[in-house]
Formats: sequence, structure tokens, C-alpha cells
Amino acid sequence: MSAFVDRVTVHVAGGDGGNGASSIRREKYKPLAGPDGGDGGDGGSVILVADSNASSLLDYRYLPHRSAGAGTMGLGGDKDGSKGADLVLPVPVGTVVFTAEGQEGESKRRGRWLADLNRPGDRFVVAQGGTGGLGNRSLANKTRRAPGFALLGEPGEERDVMLELKSIADVALVGFPSSGKSSLIAAMSSAKPKIADYPFTTLVPNLGVVQAGDDRFTIADVPGLIPGASQGKGLGLEFLRHIERTEVVAHVIDCATLEPGRDPISDYHAIERELALYADKLDLPLGAIPIADRPRVIVLNKADVPEARELAEFVRPEFERMGHQVFIVSTASHDGLKALGFSLAELVNGLRAQIAAESKAQDERVVIRPLEARRNRRDDLSGEFQVERKQSKDGDHWFVVTGDKPVRWVRQTNFDNDEAVGYLADRLAKLGVEDSLRKAGARAGDEVRIGLGRDQVAFYWDPTVAAGAEMLDGAPMASRGKDLRLEEADPRARRRTNTERRAEYHRMMDARQAVRQAMAAERKAGHWADPAVDDDPRDEHGLIGKALNHDDDEDSQE
Repeated sequence: MSAFVDRVTVHVAGGDGGNGASSIRREKYKPLAGPDGGDGGDGGSVILVADSNASSLLDYRYLPHRSAGAGTMGLGGDKDGSKGADLVLPVPVGTVVFTAEGQEGESKRRGRWLADLNRPGDRFVVAQGGTGGLGNRSLANKTRRAPGFALLGEPGEERDVMLELKSIADVALVGFPSSGKSSLIAAMSSAKPKIADYPFTTLVPNLGVVQAGDDRFTIADVPGLIPGASQGKGLGLEFLRHIERTEVVAHVIDCATLEPGRDPISDYHAIERELALYADKLDLPLGAIPIADRPRVIVLNKADVPEARELAEFVRPEFERMGHQVFIVSTASHDGLKALGFSLAELVNGLRAQIAAESKAQDERVVIRPLEARRNRRDDLSGEFQVERKQSKDGDHWFVVTGDKPVRWVRQTNFDNDEAVGYLADRLAKLGVEDSLRKAGARAGDEVRIGLGRDQVAFYWDPTVAAGAEMLDGAPMASRGKDLRLEEADPRARRRTNTERRAEYHRMMDARQAVRQAMAAERKAGHWADPAVDDDPRDEHGLIGKALNHDDDEDSQE
């Protein structure tokens, strides 16, 4: 089996975010000192990196499932979870990333373009890790002082991608099978490709490095190119993509072939037709020269055979009239290879300078990977969502709510906790989901589904039920996030509202006014007696009055 693999499908999964913690701080003399649940750690991401030391995608054929580390959950005592480790996957320079589309269990096909890693060190986040859930410490605020719940961590991004390797070579050798392309690479460089005298000996592209004086360039062959390759004959389009990034196209033509109907001119036109058909299907990167505009070099091979050299000299003027440079070479005797190497190096240097100038003059900047969205851990109520009414053939109907924020919030909710469910209801109401459901015709008791696929959650809509903590055993509880134990332990800790401040102020002023009125009435009555002396004998309730009444009672009894 060949060790060269240039197309694989890989299943990548970012690490899941850790769950937040719900905890109450307990200290000596402070048994309920407030929430201290930490946040969960973010999950690690799967990152592709273009590595010059990688030459094949073989590792991903045998290990197609790759996952990053998950974040750990938060703990009490304000301890946040740790972030999951990123998984860095090295790929050869020239790897292009696509989405892999197709049903589960079927072979995948190439989908949407994602990234082009055509320079050493290029990075692309192919699967983003999930965000860690917030602990009740982060959910607390002045109106929700003691949340009894925490948010769950979000799952990491998971998808199938297709990796395609497009060789980064300066010169591409094209030609019929057994025309001597592999022998030419072996003679001009240190590469050791498989060489034999039968068609389709070369089943994978070969790459070699050629040194011509002080200049160095890379050369690669495109195996299996025959008439009809663009329609799938032979190896078809299997390796034609390796010509996309080359700067010079060199036609290697066998002048010693004995096949009927074959000659150098017809071989050249047959290969050019296939290249033209394939070029129409290409989406070339910015700055790349179209295949039709790239310079051609004609290499008339096997000149060590007398009849082949005679034929090469005969057709040489015809190729020169087309405007091509022509070289008559022999890979067996190395005749003409030195001149070919220096000429190719000169062409490559000129094209490199041209491409660099055109790329620099372009206003558009190449972005090889999307920027990671800055994730706001607090509620952002600016997100978009859609509400759609669905109906089955039986007449049953329901409403589907889709959108990034509603789906994320559903993932973060622990549905075993009534308070967390109420918090979700509040978030959806603030986002405007309830108003949109009303406008769409939803009524109390209708089924509402949030999300799609495995993440979908269904419930019966009841907008009249207050969100938050519900009735427990018929006793009304405090509003969500308010711990009555904390209120009783330290009633002064709660800030008074403006209404309560005004009412208390009015009560105090009314009390002061009542005291002033009582003192004014006493002054007006002229009563300035010592309050310690009860000198009013007529006062039956006073000291003297009680004593006199007591004596009168004793006389009457005698």
C-alpha cells in the first residue's frame, strides 16, 4: 500500500465546556455568606497547522476521529474549572479544508470551502471548543443575590471535514503514462520514485527538489493523465488537483513510442485539451495564474534512441512556432538535463516575482480562517431568531424557534432545576420570543420546540405562569434568586427602595409633628406641674385620688 494519501475525511470534535457550580459560602459566624460557585472551564479546540515536515495525510486515514480536551467543572469556594487542552493537528503545506457532506453511513462528498493552508505555519480552527457554564457566583446580581442554579457547559463543535492535499511545486510534469516523467524527476533530483516500463506505474504524485546553480525549485509529476481524464477515465481527476499551484507546466513527450496513432504533436494537443477542461472547474486562489496562461516547456524525451532523436528534431520547429521552449533530453544519458534545469529555474524566478507583485497590489486580503468570535459570557439580547409555525398532515401544529442564542441557552439549562428553567424563560422573554410567538398565533397550551436535531427541546407554552421559583406545597416562595434565609439572617443587607425610603421618612415626620402638637396643647393648658408629684386630689386615677378613695372605702365598711 502506498504511503502517500492526499484526500481524507476526518471527524473532529471540540472539547465540551465544564458545568458551572452552584454553592453557598459557609464560614464561621457566617453560615450563609453568599454564592461562591465557580465557572466551568472552556473546552479545547481542534486546530489544523500547516507543517513543512508533513508530507502526507496518511495518519488521518488510520485515525479519522480526533477530539480536543474537555473543560473541567467549576467548584465551590470561587474555584473556576480549567480549560481543556487544544488538539493541534499538523498537515502538509498545501492542504485545503472542505466540509464533508453526505448521509451517515454513506461515503462523504466535498462540500463548502473552509480554509487553504498554503504557507508554513498557517492555522485554522476546524472545531471550536464549547464555552464553560457560569456558576451561581457569576449569575448573582443586586436583584438575584443567591441563585440556586448554575449553567451547563456547551458541547464543543463537532463535524466532518475533508482534507485535500494540493502539492506545492513550482514545475508540473504532464504527459502520457510511461513518457518518462518519473525518470526525469529521478535524474534531476534526489527523489527515488518507482520506475517501470508499463503504463500507470506511478500511482501517486512524486515530488523532487532541483538545484540549478544558486537557484532551487521543486518539480512534481501528475500521474494517470490520459485523454478523457477530465471525464473520469484512467485515474481521472484523482491527481489533477496537484497541478493547480504550479507555476510552469512541462510537457514530457515520449518520442520513442510505438503505439499506433501516437506522435509528439497529437500527444501535446490531447493533454492540453484535458488541462483546458479541468481548468474550467478550478477556483484558483488570489494571485494564482490561470492554467491556460502559465508558460509551457516542451521536453522531448528518450533522445538516446536514434529514431526518437530524429523525430524530436523533426517536430522541434513546430513547437517553437507555438511559442514554446523546446528541450531534447535523455534521462538515460542525462543529455540536455542541465540546460533544462537552468531554464526552468529562470522561468520559476520570474514567475515568483510576478505573483508576489500581483498579490501585493491586490486590495483584497486573503483570510485563511475565520476570526474566532469574541464570546460574551453575559446575556446579549441583540441576537436574531426565527419563529415558524409547522403543521402535520393530521392537522397537528406546533411552533419552532431557531436561532443561535435560544439554542445556546437551551443547551446551558439544567431542566431538573425549576429555578434554572425559570431563568431560561426570563431570557427568552427578554429576547422577544414570547412576543413573537403571540404574533405567530401561539396560544397557551400549544407545543413549542426550540432548536433542531438532537438539541431540540419541546414544551407546552403557558405564558401566564410566572417565570422563576414556583409554588412549593402551596406556599409562595420568594422571587427567583432571593434566599429568604439570607434575608432573615441580615435584613439590613437588603437595600431599601425609593418607595420604602419615602414612606419611612413620612412616618418619621408625622411622629415628630404629633409630638409637637401634644407639647403645644400642654403649654396652652398651662399645666407645668412636676410629673413626679400627683397633686390633683380630684384625679381618681392619681396617687392622691387613689389614696383618698381607699380611705373612704374603709370608713364605709366600718
